[in-house]
Amino acid sequence: MRIVRTTSGEVIPDESGRAAGRGAYVCRTGDCLDKALTKGALSRALKTSLPQEAREALAGSLTNTEDIEGGARGQE
Repeated sequence: MRIVRTTSGEVIPDESGRAAGRGAYVCRTGDCLDKALTKGALSRALKTSLPQEAREALAGSLTNTEDIEGGARGQE
């Protein structure tokens, strides 16, 4: 999943993968996103602090891992 900080400073999930702005990729599992948020990796990648509203919006955009095809690395 791609997450973008737009030119206006808003942090949004980018389903199309083509939104303008600074982007970062995070796998679609809750654990991966939690790690990226708690360790500050997503904030560093987007070069901005993430307010609570943005964190909640990103968590709401996750899909079930059962819907993702392929294995853990997407190659199986």
